[in-house]
Amino acid sequence: MNTLIWLPMSCSPGKAVSGIWRRPRRWPRTGAVPRLLIVHHTPSPALHALFESVRDGATSPEVDGVEVVARPALAATAVDVLGADGYVLGTPANLGYMSGALKHFFDQIYYPCLDATVGRPFAVYVHGNDDTGGALTGIEKITTGLRWKPVQPALSLTGAPARPDLDACWELGAVAAATLLP
Repeated sequence: MNTLIWLPMSCSPGKAVSGIWRRPRRWPRTGAVPRLLIVHHTPSPALHALFESVRDGATSPEVDGVEVVARPALAATAVDVLGADGYVLGTPANLGYMSGALKHFFDQIYYPCLDATVGRPFAVYVHGNDDTGGALTGIEKITTGLRWKPVQPALSLTGAPARPDLDACWELGAVAAATLLP
């Protein structure tokens, strides 16, 4: 694999963009414990409860042998994505679309990870007050462009999370993690 990709490390107004050129990591990472990256935007108590359920599922004893790393969407980088073997994405549905934080995440990682992460598994949960359709459509278009593979249908949750919603998020995290096991 002779392809090099640009990994931006910082970009501040009025300053030059800094970064490094690296060869993309091959997937799956050989000789390493599989890594699941949870990228989330949790601005509300409802989303925080859903995120906790996803993380609890991914780190449950039933899914031993997977390293789980959680990053807020505004802090996650292409290095995080390239260093993971699978992903869980969590976002609110804001004004009919995914959160600006998750969109920013995709903007940052799309081209650096485009060829290096083809075929990697992912799962997604979206919470809205009354509609999540636009957010799910946007995420589907971007993950289709990245050529990631869903491990199960996206979770679309509305209203205050009830026990079945939290259980579905737990299962989503557990399935996403279990998918990475040999």
